[in-house]
Amino acid sequence: MSTFFQKQQQVAALDPRLGGLMASAGLYNLKALIKAIRSCKTLADERSLIQKESAAIRTAFKDEDPFARHNNIAKLLYIHMLGYPAHFGQIECLKLVATPRFTDKRLGYLGIMLLLDENTEVLTLVTNGLKNDMNHSNMYVVGLALCTFANIASEEMSRDLCNEIEKLMGSSNTYIRRKAAICAMRIVRKVPDLLDHFVDRTKQLLSDKNHGVLLCAVTLAIEICRADPEALEDYRKAVPLLVRHLKALVTTGYSPEHDVSGITDPFLQVKVLRLLRLLGKDHPQASESMNDILAQVATNTEASKNVGNSILYETVLTILEIEADNGLRVMAINILGKFLSNRDNNIRYVALNTLNKVVAMDTNAVQRHRNIILDCLRDGDISIRRRALELSYALINESNVRVLTRELLSFLEVADNEFKLSMTTQICLAAEKFAPNKRWHIDTVLRVLKLAGNYVREEILSAFIRLVCHTPELQAYTVQKLFSALHADFSQESLTLAAVWVIGEFGEVLIQGGNFEDEELVREVQAKDVVDLLSSVLDSPYITEHIRQFVLTAFAKLCTRFQHDAASQSRIEHIIGSFEQSVEVEIQQRSVEYYNLLQRRDIRDGVLESMPPPEIKQTVLGTVSEAKPVGSTRTDKDALLDLMGDEMPGSGGAAAAAGGMAPPTTQQSTQDLLADIFGASDDLGAATTTTTTAAAASQQPQQKPKSSVNDILGLFGDSGMGGGSSPAPSAASPAMSSNAGGAFGGLDLLGGGSGSGAAAAMPAAAATAATSPPPSSSPSVTSPIAPAAAAAAGGKSHVAYQQKGLKVTLTLTTNPARPDITNITARFSTTGMAAVRGVNFQAAVPKSQKLQMQAISNPDVVPGKTETQAMRVMAPQSAQIRLRLRIMFSVDGGEQNVADQVDWSQPSA
Repeated sequence: MSTFFQKQQQVAALDPRLGGLMASAGLYNLKALIKAIRSCKTLADERSLIQKESAAIRTAFKDEDPFARHNNIAKLLYIHMLGYPAHFGQIECLKLVATPRFTDKRLGYLGIMLLLDENTEVLTLVTNGLKNDMNHSNMYVVGLALCTFANIASEEMSRDLCNEIEKLMGSSNTYIRRKAAICAMRIVRKVPDLLDHFVDRTKQLLSDKNHGVLLCAVTLAIEICRADPEALEDYRKAVPLLVRHLKALVTTGYSPEHDVSGITDPFLQVKVLRLLRLLGKDHPQASESMNDILAQVATNTEASKNVGNSILYETVLTILEIEADNGLRVMAINILGKFLSNRDNNIRYVALNTLNKVVAMDTNAVQRHRNIILDCLRDGDISIRRRALELSYALINESNVRVLTRELLSFLEVADNEFKLSMTTQICLAAEKFAPNKRWHIDTVLRVLKLAGNYVREEILSAFIRLVCHTPELQAYTVQKLFSALHADFSQESLTLAAVWVIGEFGEVLIQGGNFEDEELVREVQAKDVVDLLSSVLDSPYITEHIRQFVLTAFAKLCTRFQHDAASQSRIEHIIGSFEQSVEVEIQQRSVEYYNLLQRRDIRDGVLESMPPPEIKQTVLGTVSEAKPVGSTRTDKDALLDLMGDEMPGSGGAAAAAGGMAPPTTQQSTQDLLADIFGASDDLGAATTTTTTAAAASQQPQQKPKSSVNDILGLFGDSGMGGGSSPAPSAASPAMSSNAGGAFGGLDLLGGGSGSGAAAAMPAAAATAATSPPPSSSPSVTSPIAPAAAAAAGGKSHVAYQQKGLKVTLTLTTNPARPDITNITARFSTTGMAAVRGVNFQAAVPKSQKLQMQAISNPDVVPGKTETQAMRVMAPQSAQIRLRLRIMFSVDGGEQNVADQVDWSQPSA
């Protein structure tokens, strides 16, 4: 570069006028520009150089120098390729195309293709130049025009030049025919109305001996057939011709001009196979004429290289699409089976994906490759595992349900979490549809619950409960199996729900024992063992509000099942009564109702008797959508009755189903969620809670009083709770009304004619509050969980957050019987006169600890009142409790959408 500039300075010294001209023109040529750009050390230097050169090119364009135009356009196109603006050269490209020199035309057309598109207004000026050059005597100039048309032609240009393209398709020059066919394809895509101009021309080109022309003609025919189904009949007459072309390609010897890895022109073979696939679909005559050649291609094509595999794959697709013979279809599926043993993951994926589409077409032929399909479940590529899993579901039938289910259960143990939900659903549906006997069906579902109980849908769990109810001969077997499984593992939510429900319903069968061959079964179970197990479930760190509801209902039923064990009955009543001050409104309501029901020995046996078997409803594959959220529920009355069997008000069994299925959560998914919320901290586990707004609570449907419960209206008359009367519904807080209907759904067991389960629970809540000391921190607490808050008031209180109008105080209490569990009550109050709205309180703990949270009593905190939210932390003894808190709220008349995060540690004693 230094030499170039020295020469430029020498010329300027000899002739100042010439030197100024060269300076205004910028760098001499494209080569000099490239060298100058490459020598720039920074992006700023490059940008400065490009700006100066662009200015020089603009100046040169104004001088209308025809000799410098070629050089300037070349430099401008290079600048455009670097990403800098070059639109000011569009007109100059048109001028360059108008020159007679071929090199200028070539560069001008290149500039047009780079700088213009079909939406550019300048494009209308190109049409006349293209039309002239298409009629040029030089075939290379014609080729330039055709190439440009194929790249930038708009709808208007296609209509204007359609006749020229059609005429050039009949040219005697193969070079021009090939390019004209490509232009015709552009016209067909842009203006389908003009495809009639090219149907006859295309059929003529299909007879061409030149491979390039033939390839373009077949591609154009495919495009026409896809755009106009009526054209299929015209091209079906050319099927024998296409078969001859394909046969010649397969049987011909070595052709250096067209050979690719030992195969003659694989690109043309693939295109011909695709056209035959379109022509043979739903047409037996055309399919019959191509059966032999397809068998020949499938037999003679070498599959050791990827070129051959591509042809075999197109052949398989063609065979499966047309009306082929059964033997030919089997051959195609066998080819896909060979693909499964290929080392290339792409080929195996293609084979699995194709088999998924054809398994319904010929299941028996696919069954022959079942073993290798199951081997793909252990592949390292997750995409292959997913496709193999989908194919395995489709292969299950009556004859192989045992084998395939066993393999799927083995894979379920090591499967990724994203597979488990669909796997549990499909395995249980297959067991329901193809089970050889009911015991095998029950064993299969039990195995699923043990392996992936947190990934089981509500429909599957309810279907399992119906199955147990309708199989009295296996109820003892099932309840003992569930007792044993629950004794070993509390972490699987669906397993816990199923076990608690069945144990509560068939508890008397469990303690009777049995004589079974299975060594895992517990043969002798005492009533004390059952109560101990369910009590342990209540103390489990995996307990949820939904499981706690099931356990309380199971306890109430077991109290009537264990008639001859007074000690167990007394213990059950004590456990149920211990939840009368629970911070969970639903649990508190159930506890009060059940405790008082158990005191009425004259009616409790009738209310809590065994429920009749629910109506059998076969689970249909279409009703279980894989897009459905995990653990999603229907909160209407029908969903509850579906699960519990349409129970009548007198049976009492519906209590175990209230609330629907809670969303199953795992420790891993919770940590992933809070990693996003709290900044992906490595040392934090997490638990989150969703709050229920007063507006959502107020939208709960009111239940109509039912005459069937009139005999129970005086159930609490002796307990001093106001008999059958209830306070006004307005006295109930939104949190209380958010679960109207309580444990008995739409049965209104304690409604007292008020029409609201929440209102019926208020006397109980008022009575327990009256017997508890008021909270020391706030005498005006009106939350329905005030009894629990008052009970926790004896613990140590610590201010965890006090900013922007909101104060959060944490009160810690520990049960001496369980020192590893700390109950924390978070109290929310205002520090000013403005109300705080939409409080969302979230917390996370270290991985060594476990956290459970309940919903806040009311997300809207008004001055003078205190709202509460309960938490439970399970930590190693003497370990310090650490919390990372995230608080989101808004203040009336003040700051909106506050989101703060604080770290809080338990002060040392």
